Amino acid sequence: MAKATLTRVRGNIVEAEVDAVVNAANSSLLGGGGVDGAIHRAGGPEILAACRELRAGPYAEGLRTGRAVATTAGRLPARWVIHTVGPVHGADADGALLLASCYRDSLRVADELGARTVAFPAVSAGAYGWPLRDAARIAVETVGETETAVTEVRFVLFGESAYEAFAEQLG
Repeated sequence: MAKATLTRVRGNIVEAEVDAVVNAANSSLLGGGGVDGAIHRAGGPEILAACRELRAGPYAEGLRTGRAVATTAGRLPARWVIHTVGPVHGADADGALLLASCYRDSLRVADELGARTVAFPAVSAGAYGWPLRDAARIAVETVGETETAVTEVRFVLFGESAYEAFAEQLG
């Protein structure tokens, strides 16, 4: 294992042509707003059906913050969706550790799947209120330090401010 190449692009994560797209999910795994809603809408009913199966089985109580699990990508150009639940900013004293765990655990799941290219959004930096610059720092540092078989991690950033925050971190 080595460390992945990190890149950033401005765009819509549902259009990312990668092995796995990371979803900034909520703990229910049943869809929501922001990135989560966009992935469920674009991926079609197959993603929701797979999430319902997870809820009927090992994730009956939902997915814990900082953890990740994979499903089909349905109609997305990716093969898999890796769902991770980011922390709400300020809701937990260990929030930064949980946010870092989202990235590490998503890469662990990607390795288990055999994914070599992974697209991440800015986890927790939307509705969960994480300050964008800090979210970018945690994401880039964590992914940069994590040993993985993934060869490319692409941060797919929807807005200009997110793109710039990641640009500052990536150099």
